[in-house]
Amino acid sequence: MSTDPTPRPANPAPPAPEFPWPDGKRCALFPGFDVDAESVWLGMDRRNADRLVTMSYGGYEARVGIPKLLELLARYEVKATFFITGWTAEAHPVACEAILKAGHEIGHHGYWHLRPEPGNLATMVEEVDRGFDALKRVLGVKPIGYRAPSGESFTELLALLRDRGIRYSSSWRDDIRPYRHVLPTGPGPIEIPVNYSFDDWNFGITHRMSPRALFGREEVLSIWRDEFDQTREWSGVATMIMHPQVSGRPMRYRILEEFLQYVRRYDDVWWTTGREIADHFEACESAAR
Repeated sequence: MSTDPTPRPANPAPPAPEFPWPDGKRCALFPGFDVDAESVWLGMDRRNADRLVTMSYGGYEARVGIPKLLELLARYEVKATFFITGWTAEAHPVACEAILKAGHEIGHHGYWHLRPEPGNLATMVEEVDRGFDALKRVLGVKPIGYRAPSGESFTELLALLRDRGIRYSSSWRDDIRPYRHVLPTGPGPIEIPVNYSFDDWNFGITHRMSPRALFGREEVLSIWRDEFDQTREWSGVATMIMHPQVSGRPMRYRILEEFLQYVRRYDDVWWTTGREIADHFEACESAAR
């Protein structure tokens, strides 16, 4: 683990290349869902296994959140990427199979939803490999995309993901367009950066984590619309971080639906999945060589 405080960029990758979006589109909308279920609460504290009201926040996903969101996405003919923890796949196989059956992409989200910590690579090897195993056994898929639980990463983890066949990550916050990580051992995965403003957890479940009040409909819609509008002006990708235990709740569901309706007003938006963005990036990368 490095603690070298020498002034230098934390990310050695150059700024994102300005590859054009497909079909002359001006920007991209990447709807991504983190399917944590109860694992997010177990990842915070294993003692939560006996705190059944706390666990019920996550249990809402399979009972209500996922089915309702799948209905919404089908109605608007939107394909999304669902980053699923291995624990969730094992605990709620029927709900996760419904995601796959609906034609959505499945991404890797760890096993226990453990936050990646530098200096603890052995734990992350187990977390990554166990997540792969669960998704393969339960859903028959090997993901090519990864989203870090609790949005953290480190160099050795990126190398591990690359070596396990992960083609893209969607965890970092330092750009508005995709780029490729640069590692000491060579090129790393593509990064599809996320936007903190599009993380529904910040607005809809904060009362469980802190005394901050919940955000209402107009506040969230205002943030999402303004963030999307400027991202579109800059020809970036609006990467969303949504959770069925948040956006699957009645009022939060309505906010998401109204946001999708708002984006539908524009005919120059590429609605896409992480896999499609990675495919496009790699094609542009090859053509630029």
